[in-house]
Amino acid sequence: MEDRGKILVIDDDRTLLGLLRQSLEKAGYRFIGVTNGIDGLQSVYKDQPDLVILDVAMPRMDGWETCLRIREISQVPIIMLTAKEDERDKVKGFECGADDYVTKPFSFAELTARVGAVLHRARRGIPAKAPRIYIFDELEVDVDHKEVSVRGRPVDLTPTEFELLVCLAENAGRTVTHEQLLARVWGDEYIDIGYVKRYIWHLRRKIERDPSNPEYITTDRGFGYRLGD
Repeated sequence: MEDRGKILVIDDDRTLLGLLRQSLEKAGYRFIGVTNGIDGLQSVYKDQPDLVILDVAMPRMDGWETCLRIREISQVPIIMLTAKEDERDKVKGFECGADDYVTKPFSFAELTARVGAVLHRARRGIPAKAPRIYIFDELEVDVDHKEVSVRGRPVDLTPTEFELLVCLAENAGRTVTHEQLLARVWGDEYIDIGYVKRYIWHLRRKIERDPSNPEYITTDRGFGYRLGD
């Protein structure tokens, strides 16, 4: 079977770890499982996984702190896995640097599909004919090196945030609809445009002087977003 990548799962539920191992290995992924955030951080550093599935409610170090600590050392894609369904918890996950959010209970088929979609976003290349560096005043997006800078300062983006910014940059000066962004960045299996709105909000916080009065990413209310004039 084709090796689709290495997945690190951080969850203190050993039964769930066993079930996830079966599901992910059946789908062609290599599985690493640990039961706490500290061991998870060590595994990110040592094993260099392609994606992390991270539970929120854990002893010693919860998922929020673990996500923040992972982001200090790696831009590996992260899917938060939790029983929390409150919108504030989803926003908190994105603020910590997560790329997706799956609530328990979930189907293993759904989670496997999300893993594939997030990995696809992280690995997706841009066609060779497309420009490789986009410059908007003091914002620079280097596609080849996956680097973004504003006013000469580097900006750390998650793979999803970077893909969203690149999609807007490719369509500079044109409004891209919520649905177009959702399909391009998250995939056809995603239908909630709330993903787009939340990520635009976080992206603005990272690249705008005043996120409430954006210079770069402007809103076409009820329709979508535009980067550049």
